[in-house]
Amino acid sequence: MSMRARVGRAIESQSAAMCFLPGKKHQTQSRCSVLTAGALLAQGATEYLVLLAVVLIVALVSVALLGFFPGMASDAQRQQSEMYWRSASPIAITEWAAKAADGTWTFVYFRFKNNGAYTVRVTGIIGADGNKSTQVWDNTGNCGGGVGLKNISSILYLAPGEENYLSVAQGVYGAALACDRQLYFKATASGDNNVVSGASSVCSTSATAPGTAIMQTMDIEYIEYFENGQQITKQQSGKQVIIKCLPA
Repeated sequence: MSMRARVGRAIESQSAAMCFLPGKKHQTQSRCSVLTAGALLAQGATEYLVLLAVVLIVALVSVALLGFFPGMASDAQRQQSEMYWRSASPIAITEWAAKAADGTWTFVYFRFKNNGAYTVRVTGIIGADGNKSTQVWDNTGNCGGGVGLKNISSILYLAPGEENYLSVAQGVYGAALACDRQLYFKATASGDNNVVSGASSVCSTSATAPGTAIMQTMDIEYIEYFENGQQITKQQSGKQVIIKCLPA
């Protein structure tokens, strides 16, 4: 082989063994392969970190929204609670309200309705702690019997479709009600028969932030009267009660 041919072949071999990377000049093929593989690995790791960062940011934003706007969740829960109790059977609660009596006692207003096919008599309301309220307090005596405790069973005797209420007569729901039938929510049991205890939240005396009255579970004890004269004592298990409090 001539000298010229040998020089040409050497140049071709050297050219074939060369590669070009941005910012690099004339790296050998083996060196180029190592650098290229490293660059691909680094790029993959960077893309993974970017995706992970995006996921974390989305999660943090979601948590922040729930933390800064808790009213959105509570509004939905209140609506679900109201819908459940309005359609409950046989005993529904078609309207309710709550207002602070003081820092620990909360007045509640309940309008009960018999959604069932038979007459019922409500004998007790059971709070989340299992204690049962069987009476209301009449502070005025304006509906007979004088001032004092009145049995819930004497008030909530309901034919199918019939309604009646328990409430303080003044200032808890709409216009003044005829009869004073004071029933309370309270966090802890007080030994009073007109208190539904076990509330996880009660109304605040604040005029601007009255809060929410929450009873995680509330059951109703009642007697159901059948056409054949039979009567059976039952307990209607209920879901949570969530009431947006009125300003104090």
